[in-house]
Amino acid sequence: MAPPIRLDPRAEEPLYRQLYRQLRERILSGALPHGQRIPPTRELAGQLGVNRATVAAAYELLEQEGLIRGHVGRGSFVSAAAGPAMDWEARLASAAETRAWDARARIDFVSARPGDDLLPLEEFRACGREVLRGDIADILRLGSPYGYAPLREFLLEQARREGAARDHDDLLVTSGCQQALDLLSRALALEGQAAAIEDPVYPGLREVFVRAGARVAGVPVHDTGLDLDALARLLEREPVAVIAVTPNFQNPTGATLGLEKRRELLRLARQARAAVIENDIYSGLRYEGDPLPSLKQLDEDRLVIQIRSVSKLALPGLRVGWVTAPREVIRRLAAWKQTSDLHSDHLSQAVLLRLAESGRLEAHRRRLAAAGRERLHALLDACARHLPAGTRFTRPEGGTNVWVRLPEPLDSERILPRAEESGVSYLPGRWFAVQRPQTGALRLSFAGLPPEVIEEGLQILGRIFRKEVQRQRAAAEAGLAPAIV
Repeated sequence: MAPPIRLDPRAEEPLYRQLYRQLRERILSGALPHGQRIPPTRELAGQLGVNRATVAAAYELLEQEGLIRGHVGRGSFVSAAAGPAMDWEARLASAAETRAWDARARIDFVSARPGDDLLPLEEFRACGREVLRGDIADILRLGSPYGYAPLREFLLEQARREGAARDHDDLLVTSGCQQALDLLSRALALEGQAAAIEDPVYPGLREVFVRAGARVAGVPVHDTGLDLDALARLLEREPVAVIAVTPNFQNPTGATLGLEKRRELLRLARQARAAVIENDIYSGLRYEGDPLPSLKQLDEDRLVIQIRSVSKLALPGLRVGWVTAPREVIRRLAAWKQTSDLHSDHLSQAVLLRLAESGRLEAHRRRLAAAGRERLHALLDACARHLPAGTRFTRPEGGTNVWVRLPEPLDSERILPRAEESGVSYLPGRWFAVQRPQTGALRLSFAGLPPEVIEEGLQILGRIFRKEVQRQRAAAEAGLAPAIV
């Protein structure tokens, strides 16, 4: 008899990978024979005390290898007793695994993108028609790895007017912010060097540096942004090659770094001779309060590399981002980009340029900010009214996310399956951890939900969390360890 499946939530290996690996071993050893039915995702998730999506992700990997096969109405069955001729898992083994979260709940607090009701579809159609009516020969030819020249000129001029680009700076257009981060991790040759990143942080940023071979050092993020005292201690202990930071409405916490802290961050970076990557994709989503100068605007020492994109402002599928940095950096990035994809799609860039030049993009940003303000206030009000006593949550002035910390000893990941069964999904805090998992934390993304749906979702979550608090309290009073939900 095979030993029971054991998953360790404290391990570096994600839970779904642990489950996949143990099930795979059972199939290849014959402990799970050909033709045997395996438990449904909901059933196994309940047995193991994990999120149903964790089991689904493990099953998907097994199905991709041909080790199990799903049959509509019947379930999933072991379909092989031997592995494939090529062990692709061993060949593709990596120290870091990314996780694609596929939320299927009716009320989705997972996605940080604008809702479908806020997408500028008609404006995009109009701009697309205008671009296609013009001379598109240059747009459709192979172009420069630096990007579509008219868009680059427009963005550079805009950055100069803002004081975010100096005479020594240049600009590169990328396929979204994620490619910009990937190119930077390669161009800066970070293997073996330390990279200071926020903790918690957007996983796509964390994984880019891990895959580049950098020694990732997490710096705590509080309600007022990056903990600069912790950063200073890190810089005293070891050399740090790069500091990556999101000063405005950080993902996942929504925190914003104040003006004096921005200046102090640049001072620390200058002393440590560390490059600064400024992820500035949320600055256009300020709903109240005064805008703050970017790190790039404040930089007098050519330290800052700024990344921006339109994915949070316009259309998430319009994969257009850009990097503003000293010319030497942009030249190196362009060389890496040429080997990666030659250049980003010029047609998308041309349509974006038309959106911006026509004023439609700014008009849309204002509408988006008005809707975002209403949705943020709805979320904050609902959190205050429905979440259990002792819950803390951030109060950002913009962006798309609020960070919630449940009262101890609640574990947001263990409670998630019950929330999903009730039709609500969120991202647990452990998913964003670098070195300090916050098991009681979760991210609520509000940009895609109207106020009445936000209210309904928080009512449901509040009932579930309060019930769990009561269950934990009753177990403690009885001197029992509470069962895993």
